[in-house]
Amino acid sequence: MTATVLPWREKLSYGVADMGFNFFWTNVSTFLLIFYTDTFGLSAAAAASMMFIVKIINAFTDPIIGTAADRTTTRWGKFRPYLLWGALPLAGAAVLTYTTPDLSESGKLVWAYGTYLLMMVCYTCINIPYNALSGVMSSDPQERSSVNGLRFIFAFAGSTLVTAATPWLVRTLGAGDAKQGWQWTMVVWGIAAACLFVVTFFNTRERIAPPPGQKNDFVQDVRDLTRNGPWVVLFFLALIIMVTITLRGTTAAYYFKYYVGRPELIASFIPAYMIAASVGAALTPVMTRFVDKKRLMIILMSLTTLISCAFFFIPPDQVALMYVLQVAMGFVLGPKSPLAFSMYADTADYNEWRTGRRATGITFAAATFSQKLGTAVAVAVIGSLFTALGYVPNAAQSAGSQEGIVWLMSFVPAVFSFLAVICMLFYDLDQHKLAQVQTELLARKSAHGA
Repeated sequence: MTATVLPWREKLSYGVADMGFNFFWTNVSTFLLIFYTDTFGLSAAAAASMMFIVKIINAFTDPIIGTAADRTTTRWGKFRPYLLWGALPLAGAAVLTYTTPDLSESGKLVWAYGTYLLMMVCYTCINIPYNALSGVMSSDPQERSSVNGLRFIFAFAGSTLVTAATPWLVRTLGAGDAKQGWQWTMVVWGIAAACLFVVTFFNTRERIAPPPGQKNDFVQDVRDLTRNGPWVVLFFLALIIMVTITLRGTTAAYYFKYYVGRPELIASFIPAYMIAASVGAALTPVMTRFVDKKRLMIILMSLTTLISCAFFFIPPDQVALMYVLQVAMGFVLGPKSPLAFSMYADTADYNEWRTGRRATGITFAAATFSQKLGTAVAVAVIGSLFTALGYVPNAAQSAGSQEGIVWLMSFVPAVFSFLAVICMLFYDLDQHKLAQVQTELLARKSAHGA
């Protein structure tokens, strides 16, 4: 297992695909719920319930796709081909999801279930292999931090572009018709993402293979994961952090529309976070040179808790302060994603060291499974709270409804980010233990080659 130093062209080519993924993910996490309630015509309860159920169903497709990717054998590798095969189906499914047919209320709900599930399954078919690809490009932990740091710079850039451009695209392409605007906007994002996936396919390489003679066994792969202590910690960490991020990201549109009274600010508020997060992601490899990954994650999530709590005390007219805290939040959460994905790759090495088996695809698939569960929990919390407080789309909100929106931007996500801190205390794959794992794996490979 050679600790390959990756060329910059390959790192950049790997990273651009995550910009493409965020052309879909950010639209879903930031705009889909408000699209369903304010344009598509679903109630908040129906839309939130639908999104929760679809997320739960889709979460269970992740291990299936991860297992299939681990068992894929082509001349291009195990994971890269999925970027080519799934690009256009994903674009088409996204367009259908944001299409509003002239149907009855129940018909619209059926359409929403079908198209949203189709889009998320297509997304999974590309995203799971893409995530696993970072674990087989190099075995060097610092290179993994570097490639994932670059990846999330592109991811945050994509999110920034989407949140800034989507409202403008909807207005421009729809020419006053929001339904048509959303549909054509997703055509633009779908084509752009497909082009980026092709770039990644042609300019990356897979270098780490499972041990020779390893037999495929799904049950054994799952059993190995559940006994992999560091991976179990990361599973719950991903779920908790995704609840934190989704609560704030989804609530932000409502926050500025109904609490601040300036809905146009969402086009710059989310990008302010993304730009700061990209800076944080860029600095991740530097941070990990001086601070152990576990300790760094604890520091970051502790700061996230404090900043989230501070949001509760901002009056609706203090917009500048909202932006200051949003930028601070982006900077401390930016390193979270490259850190986590680098650590997933480390747990795949740890699993191979411990059991003699390697299953990179399902390692990352089960991780995204937990992220989708976290997203589902967040949407359920939002929908339940909105329903309990009497949220009415496109109308002045009651004092209780406004207060609920503020809580969803502050104390509620703060509770979950504090849980992430507690969860991380149980992670025991520190830099010293990882160095031992890497050395012994390299010795095994060398002995086998000899």
